[in-house]
Order: sequence, then structure tokens, then C-alpha cells
Amino acid sequence: MAATNPSPSLEILVRGPEGFFLWNGPPFSNGQPTVKLERVPCTNVKFSEDGSKLIVMKSDSVISIYDCCTSKEIRSFEVPNVSAATLSPRGTYLQTFQKSSTPQEKNVVLWKTETGDTLYQLFQKNTTKNTWPAIRFSSDETVACRMATNEIQFFEVGDFSKGFVHRLRIPGVAAIELSKAPGTHVAAFVPETKGAPASVQIFSCGKDLQSQPVARRSFFRCSTVQLNWNYGTTGLLVVAQSDVDKTNQSYFGESKLYYITTDGNHEGLVPLRKEGPVHDVQWSYSGSEFAVVYGFMPAKATVFDKKCNPLFELGVGPYNTIRWNPKGKFLCLAGFGNLPGDMAFWDYIEKKQLGTTKAEWSVTSEWSPDGQYFMTATTAPRLQVDNGIKIFHYNGSLLFKKMFDKLYQVEWKPESADRFGEITELIKSVDSLKVEEGKPQGQGSKSAQASAKPTPAKPAAQKPAAYRPPHAKHAAVVQAQLLGESSAETMSKNALRNKKKREKQREKKTSDTSSAGSDGT
Repeated sequence: MAATNPSPSLEILVRGPEGFFLWNGPPFSNGQPTVKLERVPCTNVKFSEDGSKLIVMKSDSVISIYDCCTSKEIRSFEVPNVSAATLSPRGTYLQTFQKSSTPQEKNVVLWKTETGDTLYQLFQKNTTKNTWPAIRFSSDETVACRMATNEIQFFEVGDFSKGFVHRLRIPGVAAIELSKAPGTHVAAFVPETKGAPASVQIFSCGKDLQSQPVARRSFFRCSTVQLNWNYGTTGLLVVAQSDVDKTNQSYFGESKLYYITTDGNHEGLVPLRKEGPVHDVQWSYSGSEFAVVYGFMPAKATVFDKKCNPLFELGVGPYNTIRWNPKGKFLCLAGFGNLPGDMAFWDYIEKKQLGTTKAEWSVTSEWSPDGQYFMTATTAPRLQVDNGIKIFHYNGSLLFKKMFDKLYQVEWKPESADRFGEITELIKSVDSLKVEEGKPQGQGSKSAQASAKPTPAKPAAQKPAAYRPPHAKHAAVVQAQLLGESSAETMSKNALRNKKKREKQREKKTSDTSSAGSDGT
């Protein structure tokens, strides 16, 4: 849907050892970003989900809230010994965690950001990925709930003084995920126990509708799960992971991808056509399709519809990351982490590859809210050297690159994709630009490769190849070809030594035979 108001400008948050600052995002007037907010000393910083507020932890006791429209500080909170803090999706509430030694000391506090008032307090022993934030909000902040022992507690948003108003009993619950928008359902994970299988159950958030789950899926060999709701709250993708692989094909356990719908019509495995782990999965912005990267290297990438029917194959390669742009038109398929950083950009609507390039040693990657630009960053503490930012056009051409001595965090300011107009006209203007670095490696159309052909400035440093288990010999050979290794490079030193030794023995034997024939004559 085209926006009636002018599209908002893009902004980029950059944080280093001395604090954070805000850049005005692309397009850049002189090839360089301008600074919107000068450096602010801090230990941590994070946008609210809608991009309206910014939470800045300035020390172990001071938390400031900034208005993102004006870039001005609107309120400051004094919270001694604070170790974690987060904003609700719309920035209405601030939640803080302080270390506590006794349950009598309520160390989790919910504040109203506008007034600074304390709305609710509770005790929590520590913070983990599954237990923080303690109180979860839906994206529209109409639903608020908390996971407690063997139950989920629901609050009345707008009047937290009542405490939790109703509870949902789920024995053994270990993780929950509230749906994004609308916040009508909650998914709960119960691990295996005493021979009983693990399960993921979906419940309605309405008090009168919580007696029975609307959908449920059970499975064995499951230690942890990743729960991924789509936009529209019609489906849930579950990546079930186990620490042990009973087929002995992987040292890193195994993973399966399940799909569950809120109407209960589908509860089963997603039909992946290649053996191996599930590397990454992401829903499209519309919530009607999802993309998966899976299988032993070289991994395979496929787009499925809401009925788990394969719609489009993105091929195979050294990939473990998929990023769908907010408009649903472009996809970036990449291999980060211990992979060499190959990136392939696809036009999903036209079903064609637009270009390929590389972004070695990338730690984070993200599309801009308007769907035009793709940003990668190498940050500490994951990597202590070669820290920097790269911004690419939708077709893989390099727009901007900047290196830092030390870089901790880089991210776009969140904005709703609906606030931006269609980018068809902008794409036409970008098509004339040339890719500035990286060499195309994909199988895209000739015209696409011609428009995105890079000019490498200098040879990229070769990264050590990742360890490959003995069972994956065939996969290793294919990956070696993809990474540009020759057969001589993949042969071990001992193998080369033995080969030379055998050749010398054959030469000596031939020489001895010839000498014996001459003497007999």
C-alpha cells in the first residue's frame, strides 16, 4: 500500500567504546552519512520495537529515555545496580532488573516512561533468554503476560496495580512466545520429562478461551526450541533442537522444523528436501510465505507457502542466513559466522537473482525499513579486529563502507514498512549503479550479473575452512568447489608425501627392471 504521507528518513545507530551516535541514513548526499545526534556516553542502548523511543544505559544506576523524533532526552531513571533494562514495543513502559539476594526484595520493576511512576514490582532470581523480559507485551501493547512456575499470568494493561488478573496453568512450561500483531495467542514450550515427549501448545489470550489449547504438537529428542510467529498470528514455526544426534551424522545434535496453525488445520513437519540442520528461517512481512536455509553444506534454501508447499528454490551454496526485506520483494541469502561471507540477492517477485558479493566476518545483518538497503557489520566482542560497517543496494552493489578500531553495535532505527511507499521508481535509479566490490558467483541472469558486476579492489584474505566431519566427504568436495579450493589444496600433507613416495618407488622399480634386462642381454 502506497504511503499518503512523505516517507520517514532512515537512521542508523552506531555504538563504540565511548558511547553511541545517530547517523542520517542513505541516500547520502556526498557519499558519507551526516550525524543527527552527537556521541552520547553509555554502556548499552536499544530502540523500542516501533522506533519511537530509545533506552540508554549511561551507568550502572542511570537509565535515560530519548524521544526518537526530536533526539532529546525526555526522562531519566535512577535504578541502583541495574543489570538489565528494556522498553515495551511502543515505548510506553520501562522494565528494569536489579540483582537481589532475597525473595522479599522485589527486583523487577515496571515503570511508566511518561510519568516515571512505578506500576508493578516482582521478584525474579536471574535473567535468561527465556525469562527476560519478565513481562511480555504484544506489539500493539494490548496484551501483557508473564511466565511463572507451571503457569502463564496475564495482566490488565492500563491497570497493573491489580496484579495478574487470570492465569493459564501449564505444568512444566519452560518458554513462551506471545504473538506479534495481533497479540491474540501465546505459544508455550514444555520440555521432555520422565519419558513424556516435549510439546509446543498454542493458547488463546482471551480469558474465556483458555480452557484447551487451539493447537498442539509433541516430539521426542528436543532440548530447546525457537518459536517464530508470523504477522497476522495465523501460523507458528518451531525449530526443535536436540543436543544429541542419534543418527551420528552431526556433532552438534539435530534440528527439525515444524509448522503449527492457530486454526488447528496443520500440525506437522515442514517437508525439507535435504538432510541436515535447520540453519535459519524467516517469515515474509505479509506472513503468507516463509524461507528456510537447511541441510549439510552446501546448504539448500527454499520458500514455502502457508500450507508448506515449496514455492521457489534459491539453490545451494555455503549459506546459513536468510533475510527477507520488509516489503517482501527482495531476499538476501548469506553465509556468515564460520562461513566466508558469500551473499546472493534475489528478487522474489520476479524469481531471479540480482547479484552476488561478499561481506567477510559479518556478525550482524539487516535490511533497512524501506527495503532498499542491506547492512552488515563486524562487531566486538565477537570479533576484535576488522570492525566495520557495509551498506549494500538491494542488488548487492556496495554503497558505503567504514572501518572502526572497535565497534559494539550497529542497527537501523525501526519503522513500519507501511510508512514507506513502493520502491519501483527508486529501483530504476539504482539499477544504473555499479557494484564496487566482490565478484559475482551465482547463477543469475546475464543481464543481472552485468548490472551488478563488481570491481575488486584487492584480494580478500582467505579464511580457514570450517571443520567437516568424516561422514560428509561428498559434501566437503562440493563445498571445496564452491569455495574455490583446488584438489591439491584439499589434499592433506601426509597424502601428498605418500603420493610422492609411491611415484619415487615406481621410478626406481622401472629403473631396476631396465638395468636387469641390459645385464641379461
